Amino acid sequence: MLNFNYYAPTKVVFGKDTEKQAGQLVKEFGGTKVLVHFGGNSAKKSGLLDKVFKSLKDAGIEYLELGGVVPNPRLSLVQKGIELCKKENIDFILAVGGGSVIDSAKGIAMGATTDTPVWDFYLGKAKSTKCLPVGTVLTIAAAGSEMSCSSVITNEDGDIKRGLNNDLYRPRFSIMNPELTMTLPEWQTSSGCADIMMHTMERYFAADKDHSMVVDSIAVGIMKTVIYYSRILIKRPQDYTARAEIMWAGSLSHNTLTGPFGNGDWATHQLEHELSAMFDVTHGAGLAALWATWARYVYKEDIDRFISFATDVFGIPAPKSEAERDDVANAGIDAMEQFFRDINMPTTIREFKTDWNEDIIKELARKASFDGKRTVGAIKKLERRDMEEIYRKAY
Repeated sequence: MLNFNYYAPTKVVFGKDTEKQAGQLVKEFGGTKVLVHFGGNSAKKSGLLDKVFKSLKDAGIEYLELGGVVPNPRLSLVQKGIELCKKENIDFILAVGGGSVIDSAKGIAMGATTDTPVWDFYLGKAKSTKCLPVGTVLTIAAAGSEMSCSSVITNEDGDIKRGLNNDLYRPRFSIMNPELTMTLPEWQTSSGCADIMMHTMERYFAADKDHSMVVDSIAVGIMKTVIYYSRILIKRPQDYTARAEIMWAGSLSHNTLTGPFGNGDWATHQLEHELSAMFDVTHGAGLAALWATWARYVYKEDIDRFISFATDVFGIPAPKSEAERDDVANAGIDAMEQFFRDINMPTTIREFKTDWNEDIIKELARKASFDGKRTVGAIKKLERRDMEEIYRKAY
């Protein structure tokens, strides 16, 4: 097993009616004046925001509101939140929503404590050394941002999407009530399940061949759980057990538990970031549309890992001869692709009905490769021309 550091400090409060504890938890972690950050009208219409506001009032905590977060959260709203926090002396950010809201809240929390332009942190031009504390009330099981050190923001100027990892803005607490996810449309639920799978798989397909049995067992368990319960949610969206299992799997998939070594692949994520930045597609759906093409492009670089994926996750019989190894590896990829279809996720870019031509392919690869200055991936280092070919084949 490789050396590693593991840090997952978030206090989780899980179960029915837990959103009523928001004020108490903010107070516990030192908040006195809170920015409540959220998305659109659903949090208001459902009555969730009213419950959160009441909880804050009962705890004697002042608060201001900032809504308007959209999927693939925008830098302009982060900047607006930063200005509001500085003007009003906000000392705590409470994100009420899914991954986009939480990612936006993290950006605000980081930018509110400095005069450095927050986008410089996402570009790697500067490093943050302090941050306002963040808490969450989770409404979508997907991104895992409620326990992660990750934030991904889209800059509308150039449609550039960049991610940043920083332990400073890991949420101090996360409230998780599975009932809050029951009103989600099927598309969002399934996109979330795809995202959870991919957070686990990006770590499972790691560069180093010295895999840890205990970490692999956790990863395989999470993947099998998501596969099983996401199919149930297609038929029974009000199933509390399924919602709860998926929600907890989402948190565990992205709090580094399934890959503490830092050597995951992440190529599919990097390619998808440019796809969703340009076309504003749902992140999990974009990952589903790209993954099988990436897998078929790289699997021979670590065929043993793809065979393990096929046998351990999908129960495909292990190869009995050298000649069967390719077949088993590809059977695992096919099974994963079929799972995405089973939960009504796209498996090609064409299904998004986007404009598509060679110029777009080259532009996506240019952005993903930082103008040819970086490679992505771990199993196979993808250069700009590889990225172009994957985008091309994924269509």
